[in-house]
Amino acid sequence: MNKFIKSDNDMINNTKKKKIRIAVIVIVLVLALLFGGSAIYLADFYSADTAAIESFSARFEVAETELADGTLVFGSGDEEYGFIFYPGGKVEHTAYAPLAKALASKGIFCAVVKVPFKLAIMDTNAADGLQQLYPEIEHWYIGGHSLGGSAAGMYLEKHHDKYEGLILVASYSTADLSATELDVLSVYGDCDKVLNIENYAENKANLPEYTEIIIAGGCHAGFAMYGPQDGDGEPAISAEEQILQAVGHISEFIMR
Repeated sequence: MNKFIKSDNDMINNTKKKKIRIAVIVIVLVLALLFGGSAIYLADFYSADTAAIESFSARFEVAETELADGTLVFGSGDEEYGFIFYPGGKVEHTAYAPLAKALASKGIFCAVVKVPFKLAIMDTNAADGLQQLYPEIEHWYIGGHSLGGSAAGMYLEKHHDKYEGLILVASYSTADLSATELDVLSVYGDCDKVLNIENYAENKANLPEYTEIIIAGGCHAGFAMYGPQDGDGEPAISAEEQILQAVGHISEFIMR
């Protein structure tokens, strides 16, 4: 009888061990798929078009510096106006050098922050410390492109008293800033097919009074130089023209 009981117990224990082994294998496989999928997703991004950037930027004589954390700054740091810019999702931050450099040529100090995995949402506090590095700048603005603009809006939830305005480039704020005294500029192109217009309209309620500029012929990717973006509309103007128009509107808004 004891032999039968022992045999039954062995079978039960073996079954439990087998189930545990299977569970461990399944968990390992799931984790491998998750990490593998994440790695593939994060490795797939829009690279800056170096040749186009160099060609465009050559016309502007502006000091350019890379900080220890990878942030690009354009200008001397003793300007009256400063603008901190968050890059769009999955876009190399150097792709925004033309926009920043052209703005700096207008007298607006610009900093394009480098964010983890090229996702500003992973570090909404990327602007921390920049104002302290350049204390001579009196008037600060913050903003960004696409997901970067939304991340900048999130940052302003707790820091709106340190900034005069938010600049949304093909973006919208999911953070409620409607009760603040921020000046807000929203710029996007009428050929933009990436920006979700329904979400854009719904989130307007999160803003105080704002200025909206729609660039005729502009697309989503045209505010930087990283080439065409999946799902975007066909632009009727070049990236160079779109950037210069955006710079005109942004500089006029900031320095008015």
